[in-house]
Amino acid sequence: MLHNSNILVTGGTGSLGNTFIPMTLEKYNPKKIVVFSRDEMKQWEMAKLFNGDDRVRFFIGDVRDKDRLRRALDGIDYVVHAAATKIVPTAEYNPFECVKTNIIGAMNLIDTCIDSGVKKVVALSTDKASAPANLYGATKLASDKLFVAGNSYAGSHNTRFSVVRYGNVMGSRGSVIPFFLSISDREEIPITDDRMTRFMISLEDGVKLIWHAFDDMVGGEVYVKKLPSMKVTDIATAVSPNAKQKTIGIRPGEKLHEQMIGIEDSYYTYEYNNYFKILPTINNWSKDPERINNGKKVVEGFQYSSNSNSDWMDIESLRKWIEKNKDRIGNI
Repeated sequence: MLHNSNILVTGGTGSLGNTFIPMTLEKYNPKKIVVFSRDEMKQWEMAKLFNGDDRVRFFIGDVRDKDRLRRALDGIDYVVHAAATKIVPTAEYNPFECVKTNIIGAMNLIDTCIDSGVKKVVALSTDKASAPANLYGATKLASDKLFVAGNSYAGSHNTRFSVVRYGNVMGSRGSVIPFFLSISDREEIPITDDRMTRFMISLEDGVKLIWHAFDDMVGGEVYVKKLPSMKVTDIATAVSPNAKQKTIGIRPGEKLHEQMIGIEDSYYTYEYNNYFKILPTINNWSKDPERINNGKKVVEGFQYSSNSNSDWMDIESLRKWIEKNKDRIGNI
């Protein structure tokens, strides 16, 4: 599907973009990938990595600016929406800015993609959007709902939207692994709560889920990758096994455990080999055979949470992953 196509990635200089772009260039050889972001320095640094590859283009812009989005989308076939204000405490202290990017930005993208004749859009979401306890999660839940409804809002236009939902992206900027590595030489490492658990996903698996969504989507689906969980104390031990762990308390907006599928979603959720799919409830689409596509409906009351997960990552597995990816952690 992505072969010989024109793709735009909002927030393309972020962690996901830095992995999605080289992997997609290698696998699908698109005509071009447009990196749409507002940070000129990150674009300048990223451009050096693709020097001489005229398939990669750069476009300064902000999803808050509908006119700029419309210009960037000219001739684009597929969009990956990765732009977001995502740091939980930052969102708690700057709520208006978070809403402008995560909600107004989503509305702008939906409108301009429909008007520009984009074929398909995959929007990135987060486990924090399921039963949100913080502003970031609440804005991403609203964003998810907007993209699902966008399939109805499009009317006679052919643009289709779906969502992929991730857990903690291992090694990405601002995440827990690079933070622990940055203080690994200390005698003491701060832990918010020794009971805390998180879902773990690699950037490569995140990219593959996007590819699958483009291939599988009819419109309005939320794709949830099956992931291992890990205790935050085990993450700290993997990074700095000899350091003492000091409990400092949960940060503003933080949850003890994350969930990606809530009980209320279970009535519309189907299971597949490597992922779940939450179907849209509007227009009776949750009963559409094309969207169900041979999935197995989960039991009523099913909940996919990091603390009750059946799959867990152990300390040694994380150590091996860190060693393999040590040059990339925190730099992508």
